[in-house]
Amino acid sequence: MQFFKVKSVEETYDLIRQHVKAITTQETVFLSEALHRILAEDLVSSENIPSFRRSTVDGYAIKASDIYGSSESMPGFLNVVGEVHMGEEVSQELEAGEAMYIPTGGMVPKGADSVIMIEHCEDISGLLNTYRSIAPGENIIGIGEDIREGETFLTKGTMLRPQEIGAIGSLGIDRVNVYQKITVGYLSSGDEIVPYETNQILPGQVRDINVLTIGNMVKEWGYDFVYGGIVPDQYEIFQKRAAELAEKVDCLILSGGSSVGAKDYTTEVIQSIGDPGVYVHGVSVKPGKPTILSQAGGLPVIGLPGHPASAMIIFQLFGSEILTRLSGGKTSELPSRAIAKMKKNIPSSPGRSDYIRVKLSFEEGEWWAEPILGKSGLLKTLVQSDGIIEIPSNKEGVVIGEAVSVILLR
Repeated sequence: MQFFKVKSVEETYDLIRQHVKAITTQETVFLSEALHRILAEDLVSSENIPSFRRSTVDGYAIKASDIYGSSESMPGFLNVVGEVHMGEEVSQELEAGEAMYIPTGGMVPKGADSVIMIEHCEDISGLLNTYRSIAPGENIIGIGEDIREGETFLTKGTMLRPQEIGAIGSLGIDRVNVYQKITVGYLSSGDEIVPYETNQILPGQVRDINVLTIGNMVKEWGYDFVYGGIVPDQYEIFQKRAAELAEKVDCLILSGGSSVGAKDYTTEVIQSIGDPGVYVHGVSVKPGKPTILSQAGGLPVIGLPGHPASAMIIFQLFGSEILTRLSGGKTSELPSRAIAKMKKNIPSSPGRSDYIRVKLSFEEGEWWAEPILGKSGLLKTLVQSDGIIEIPSNKEGVVIGEAVSVILLR
């Protein structure tokens, strides 16, 4: 067997977009259980948030024009006529020359158009001394300034993080319609692979580390994970176990056995699961060339390299895109990135994309990326890394001080 359909990174993303379609089954869940779920509909606000003008600071509600020109040497003077209490409506209206104490979040009284911070004034027996000027609207959130009535404030396909859930809750919504939660199945293969909890291993054996790294990436991204165990390098057993697991999940990951060795049955197993079958076998990247992507009807199947570092990088690059698309979430052209400057020269071979693990540091106002060098099978290089940089196939490397795009490891 030999590599076939070897693709560039860009071609691989294009093929993923062509083959992987969202699972559109919906369900309604309580907001308290909606973390990391994908919205299945646009959410339109039925009210203004906030519904009243409120202060963003502790201070005094005033008319800004009353203290124009105020300074520490020439303070303004206002009469303190009352106090705003949290959670209570203010009926009193401010007149010219008046001020009212207000806590953060309190309702701004009628007649006031700004709030002066408590640090910039002083209440001396009911006479407020102001030591700076402020502009109309300063330190006030207006009605509907956060969310406006009738506004589409969240769109279909949004993954619900804590901040989105808070925004929904601010409108009194306790349930949301979301897409079905994705279940990812994982099966390890190889005669040399043993459970990671094995205390004593024999020469030539390897603990199944990938189930931990890949499995926890799946969970961290908000999906369910099912471990199918370890299968030996025997086609009939491998094929039977993979087909059984495929019936129970929305995406299937097979780890190991994706290269060109005589016992690497992963391609044949994947091809047997369903049509149209394998559309990528080999991506022109380092590490991670022996990557397999397949579509068995509506089931994406991913064949990952066996080396832990290669498997994590490939899954970060392509697994994240596949699962996001499958779950109905919004996808970006590339994974989340940051810009940093290189700390060292890194050579690269033209004709393939190289992915280098880096550690980020913030020095003198700039982010710097230091390469974490080591063999692709070393897990410790990933532990030490904050992200990976791409050296495109048309470049022969990067030099010290060059700005690079860092794919952040989530």
